[in-house]
Amino acid sequence: MKGLSSLLFAAPLCLALTGPAQAALDADAAQELMKSNKCSKCHSPDKSKSGPSLKSIAAKYKGKANGEEQVIKNITTGPKVKLDDGSQEEHTIVKTKDAAQLKNLAQWILSN
Repeated sequence: MKGLSSLLFAAPLCLALTGPAQAALDADAAQELMKSNKCSKCHSPDKSKSGPSLKSIAAKYKGKANGEEQVIKNITTGPKVKLDDGSQEEHTIVKTKDAAQLKNLAQWILSN
């Protein structure tokens, strides 16, 4: 019985320390945000267009602690990007200020 009472005490403590579960990825919302911002003009899931494929973006940031942060930075600040033809232009800024939408989009891109 002593072991059971220790387990019952430890479970809520573990939950309190780890925080709430992360919200599930909403692929439909991410794809809609990409569509409304015309991201597919330069990016596709698995083929490079004038910009890298989503698969290659995900591979670039795989295992990096700041990958999500970097993707959000790239889609919100308009940095100079090099296109496949060697030219450079400012990356289009995603038209939303909603942090949850940006996080969801970044997570979806990184899930490819």
